[in-house]
Amino acid sequence: MGVPSSRRPRSCSLSPPSRRAVQHVIEARHLTKRFRGATAVDDLTFTVPAGAVTGFVGPNGAGKSTTMRLMLGLDAGQGQTLFDGRPLAEVTDPSRVVGALLDSRCFHPKRSARNHLRSMAAAVGVSAARAEECLRLVGLESVADKRPKGFSLGMAQRLGLAAALLGDPRVLILDEPANGLDPQTVTWLRTFLRALADEGRTVFLSSHLLTEMALLADHLVVIGKGRLIADTSVTDFVSRNTAGEVVLRTPANPDLVGRLREDGASVVVDDETLVLTGISQQRVAEIAWEERALVLELSTRRGSLEDAYLALTGAAVEFGPRHAVPATANTSSRSL
Repeated sequence: MGVPSSRRPRSCSLSPPSRRAVQHVIEARHLTKRFRGATAVDDLTFTVPAGAVTGFVGPNGAGKSTTMRLMLGLDAGQGQTLFDGRPLAEVTDPSRVVGALLDSRCFHPKRSARNHLRSMAAAVGVSAARAEECLRLVGLESVADKRPKGFSLGMAQRLGLAAALLGDPRVLILDEPANGLDPQTVTWLRTFLRALADEGRTVFLSSHLLTEMALLADHLVVIGKGRLIADTSVTDFVSRNTAGEVVLRTPANPDLVGRLREDGASVVVDDETLVLTGISQQRVAEIAWEERALVLELSTRRGSLEDAYLALTGAAVEFGPRHAVPATANTSSRSL
């Protein structure tokens, strides 16, 4: 079920999100969960900033889904999660504070998509008209009278997202929302979630698709074996965990290469292109000026989010072996 990628998502708000002076909408504190002696989530503390998309990443089995269930109070464990400074159990109207999509196949098998949403709307005290609006927001109006048991995984994900939006929440918690979506719909979802964050809402989503996360997320929470590895911006995460390369394109100049090496740079020469590490772009520019070298190109090339993730965790993104991640594996002064 595709939605043209050029179609701008309609705003989902019935009322603007709260603009109170809150630095972090979600604060997870010392979350811990053990199953029969095995620790699935290990003293996990992190913050999710308001008005941003925060990606929640880690190897399969790292504890992402369990963490989300702990945050929402669906699993018993230790620790606490605060939404706007309060535990969710103390919020009088939780559907207006947080909407969640944890299982896209959670629906009555004999109800239509429309009736499923209407029953959920009644349960949280919102109107049937809001259910219709959410169907339109996720592009399911043409199949609203069909039973979702026959939906593809991608269409089921859309229905789950519509249910999460019913209360017009300020916070969305989504577990693998892009799972099963075709490329066109992934693009639609990215634009849709970005628009919600730009309204001032908080979007917290897990994914194993690091390429997609690099396009969507502003902030990252990275875990491994239930332990926090990083809580930082995407830009900082990549810059701290990949070696930047300076690319200089210039006519062959042995004297320039010699000067760069004397300054501590590692230089790889490929015809007129020099790839340098261990030196800043500014310093390369200064040396090129001193040597009166003709500069055709000068840029810094950073690794990808996937490169940074693999360098830090030592684990393949999805299929590789899992390695122990020390509790002290910090990546920034803000982290852990």
